[in-house]
Amino acid sequence: MTGTLLQPVSEFLGRPTGPEWLEAAVRCLPVLVIDHANCEKKAAATAMALINRYATRSALVERMSRLAREELRHFEQVVRLMRREDMPWRHVGASRYAAGLRAAASGGEPARLVDLLVIGAFIEARSCERFAMLAPLVGAPFGDLYRGLLASEARHFNQYLDLARRYAPGRGTEVEDRAARIRVVENDLISNPDTQLRFHSGPPA
Repeated sequence: MTGTLLQPVSEFLGRPTGPEWLEAAVRCLPVLVIDHANCEKKAAATAMALINRYATRSALVERMSRLAREELRHFEQVVRLMRREDMPWRHVGASRYAAGLRAAASGGEPARLVDLLVIGAFIEARSCERFAMLAPLVGAPFGDLYRGLLASEARHFNQYLDLARRYAPGRGTEVEDRAARIRVVENDLISNPDTQLRFHSGPPA
């Protein structure tokens, strides 16, 4: 089942996460868990921002509303596990990943909407890939959580991509062209060294 979920995700991403990031992530799990919780909040906020900006797009509003609720439930799951494991909350700054992807989005519409949806697909796909890599290495309870999130992350990836295809003027062909351009940026962001380990960072410098 996991292989079936991950194959389209891996093909879309193009470049896999390297072993250096994975080794550092396992060593620094408390930081990664806090950043994961922050990512779930931001994912819900992103979905709400899309609803507010593109309120006349009924398919987008419906799917993003459900997605926002689900992301907040995931945030609550992470926070509950942190409390259970006596893992204190502290400030963890954001990585450059999401901002770097958004900087690649077009300025005018409808191209910007399509780019934002493609970027959402990349973020969900990379999350899915990294959950799958971490799950067998970190043990319970977080390994169980990550395994449990795989299907929803893969579903969110597909939802973003489906919406991008729906709203692209050239439909599927244009989306593939835009994804290819953004893929270059995404692959650089997860491959180039970062000074701070985060869920979507590159390997540690």
